[in-house]
Amino acid sequence: MRNQSLRILAAFFIISSVLSFSAYSQSPWTQKKGEFYTQFGFSTLPNYTGVFGDPDYNTERKITDNTFQLYGEYGISDKTTLTLNVPFKNISSGDLSRPDETEIILTESKDINALGNVDIGVKQNFYDNKWLITGQLNIEFNSSTYDEISGIRTGYDAFTFTPQVNAGRGFDKFYVQAFTGFTIRTNDYSSNFKIGGEAGTKILNRIWIIGFLDFVVSLENGDFVAPLENILTGLYINDQEYTAYGLKAIGEITPDFGVIAGFGGAFSGNNVAKQAAYNFGVYYKIRNKN
Repeated sequence: MRNQSLRILAAFFIISSVLSFSAYSQSPWTQKKGEFYTQFGFSTLPNYTGVFGDPDYNTERKITDNTFQLYGEYGISDKTTLTLNVPFKNISSGDLSRPDETEIILTESKDINALGNVDIGVKQNFYDNKWLITGQLNIEFNSSTYDEISGIRTGYDAFTFTPQVNAGRGFDKFYVQAFTGFTIRTNDYSSNFKIGGEAGTKILNRIWIIGFLDFVVSLENGDFVAPLENILTGLYINDQEYTAYGLKAIGEITPDFGVIAGFGGAFSGNNVAKQAAYNFGVYYKIRNKN
């Protein structure tokens, strides 16, 4: 059964410690014609110093990466949905991570407030018979900022194209969904293969508990080399990959309004922070009264 609660749930997807709330729309469910879904979220990777690598390494300073994100979906038909994601970043580079061991300091402490990579997309449902299969294409703009003094980067220095396929099915008090695709970036960044899925169950009348897994593998086909100052922050550098997991809870205050809380971490990774992301949000749906 594809009920309204499942359609709201499937409108967003929290991704681990790297991308936080950047992939709400990785689901096969589309909005009905004329209906609008919006969500405002906040995610944070607080005060991290460790970065996955080969070998793992430490950032030069303690980094806090906060994201305020506005996401929306609009149904231009019952099978076609447009998406928009606008992330605003607040990133702080603070005290030295290992002051007693640092001889040469390359970065300065600083706070940066700027846009991340703004994303637009379209989802097209191709199959809807118990199981749903939907194609999706997202484009991220090169709208981020880089600060040379601190090494802080608020997004990828590239345009990004992400084609993927989403599949899922909803039941009375349970749903499951999965996705797979590729991330292709300009400016000599490597492309990524991505695959993941989530499952959720309704434990009380208005509360859902959801678990997810997410895998990103770099194809290592790009030659982009970040400045050393940027590498020392671990922010949006090349060949990022991870095996991630997480949990989230959704409370349905009304049929059209609710709250979200969750966290995501990584079992392993490369060039990504060794820190869990904590996520909070609210959503609202505008129904078509016709």
